[in-house]
Amino acid sequence: MFRCVVFACIPAGLFYIISVLVMKTAGFDLIQILRDPAQQTETSSFLGFLSNIGNWVWVSSAAICLFSAINVGSPGTARRRELALMVGVLSLALGIDDFFLIHDRFIHEYILYGAYAVLALALMARHYRQIVEIDGFSFLLAGGFLALSIFTDLIQESIPVRYGISQLAEEGFKFLGATTWLYFSVRMGLSFQPFLTRKA
Repeated sequence: MFRCVVFACIPAGLFYIISVLVMKTAGFDLIQILRDPAQQTETSSFLGFLSNIGNWVWVSSAAICLFSAINVGSPGTARRRELALMVGVLSLALGIDDFFLIHDRFIHEYILYGAYAVLALALMARHYRQIVEIDGFSFLLAGGFLALSIFTDLIQESIPVRYGISQLAEEGFKFLGATTWLYFSVRMGLSFQPFLTRKA
């Protein structure tokens, strides 16, 4: 009971209060802070449906990887736990970027795209063997889809295609990349099972 209060209730309560105070200071009223955007704008609950599902996918990947990194402490898993931590942090960053439109409104997309590429390459260089053992194909496929999404975003104003069509392609590649990334995250979480069985 004590652990529940300390690790769940108190942090959640503090986050809630601080969020309300910060948002109020920024000029938002309570309704704008607390109510769902679809309720406030009186639009369909399915507005941005695929975008919202995509955010769930990123958060799911982050949760699986971070849980694996934190909770599996068996001997011989240090490198794999580091990989899970790095993939989890990158998944969380991508989810936050996607949810709050960071690359569209706050930080230039070239900077963020470059940072993501460097992080992904560094991750692959440092943990190549672990990635191949887990599922190298799904890792590369996810990276390929996400790279195609970024490439489409960068060239969409220069190609003779309607904006709606280019968006369909860009978001489609991103969705495929995110779901393939989730698949890799699940495979990585499952890869800890032999170590857990051996420990038991």
